[in-house]
Amino acid sequence: MPREASPRTGGGPSALKTGLHGLTTRGRAFLAAGLTSAACAYVFGQDGLFQVGVLLAVLPLASALMLVRTRYRVASGRRLTPHRVPAGQEARVNLRLDNVSRVPTGLLLLEDKVPYVLGPRPRFVLDRVEPHGYREVSYRVRSDLRGRYPLGPLQLRLADPFGMCELTRSFAAADTLTVVPQVQPLAPVRLPGDWSGQGESNAHAMALAGDDDVIPREYRHGDDLRRVHWKSTARYGELMVRREEQPLTARATVLLDTRETGHRGSGPASSFEWAVSCAASVGVHLIERGYRTRLLTDTGVTVPEPGTATAGVAEAAGLLLDSLAVVEQSDGGGLGRAEEALRLGGEGLLVAILGTLDEEQLTRLSRLRRRAGGAVAFLLDTDTWAGLRGLAPQLADEDVEQRVTRLRQAGWTVLPVRAGDALPPLWRLAERGEATYRDEVGP
Repeated sequence: MPREASPRTGGGPSALKTGLHGLTTRGRAFLAAGLTSAACAYVFGQDGLFQVGVLLAVLPLASALMLVRTRYRVASGRRLTPHRVPAGQEARVNLRLDNVSRVPTGLLLLEDKVPYVLGPRPRFVLDRVEPHGYREVSYRVRSDLRGRYPLGPLQLRLADPFGMCELTRSFAAADTLTVVPQVQPLAPVRLPGDWSGQGESNAHAMALAGDDDVIPREYRHGDDLRRVHWKSTARYGELMVRREEQPLTARATVLLDTRETGHRGSGPASSFEWAVSCAASVGVHLIERGYRTRLLTDTGVTVPEPGTATAGVAEAAGLLLDSLAVVEQSDGGGLGRAEEALRLGGEGLLVAILGTLDEEQLTRLSRLRRRAGGAVAFLLDTDTWAGLRGLAPQLADEDVEQRVTRLRQAGWTVLPVRAGDALPPLWRLAERGEATYRDEVGP
């Protein structure tokens, strides 16, 4: 738990002015009553009333002056456990306050700045901290909405024993809580076309054994001469070298449709939030199974960025979840940028979480399918999130079935999704590819 020192309180040219700004309602009332009594005593010539007025006015002024000249030196530290938490779960914040001066403190009031979505601001009262002593307090935060939320800075309020004056000192350090989408455990399923090669030749061109099966290419400046393949050089009449082939690597792309026009509902119960949670669950599941997984949105944003390598499963999953924690709906209307990103490298498994689609987007998805070894689509019936199914259910069902048929004809494994459907049963249906819009998929 790192510690940070608070500014030392003390006197100065503006000490009294600072104290006057810190007067509480009680202190201001005493000061006003004292000044009023002194004025009345002067007008009516009452010496006793004048003495009472002076006492009432001096008490808050003396309290303020004593408070601003207090020589407290304190340090604080904050520990957040954990820094990344799923939506709906709690995180604990531990605060520590150290008195690093040689004198005991008076009454201290601690208040940590917390966004309203995490709950009310925590406040603590510390009566007295001995010299070189410390106090520890803790509180919990929780949010049903994903995002990144700042915690802090911690504010320290000094108060006099009579409650006449309060001064606030702020620490500069703050922390960040990342609330990520809920991740549901998924069962391992066998999906077609989810493996592709890594290196200069693809999976279908990998040599199985024997020197005669080597697939050469033309010599390029800088190639190692030890890789020259002399038989192919003699056959083609130009210098040929062996390709650099590496072991097969499982690759996957999770395509998230973030178009605002493609989703319905609001808040945690919207179709967009279901899609984000689905992308998080599928992405983490594929990473844990050894896939080199990337997140792609309709805006063309890719996580991790091309050429970026992650150290391990935990880092890759954390990067994916951190990105989904702050993803927002886009104002785009198509999937053109996603198609361009997949054109640059779309081999492997493609899992798409899609909202409402029109004819142009269905055509683009048909082209995207040709760029992937295997393709699974979660097709959200967003009208069920908006409560519109009661208007014309039969017509709506036929419309969704038409989209499902179009995508399946293009080679997609399509999983229709309605409001209230659970992801794990749907994921198990992806292995068979037999889910229809009227299939019952319960929790």
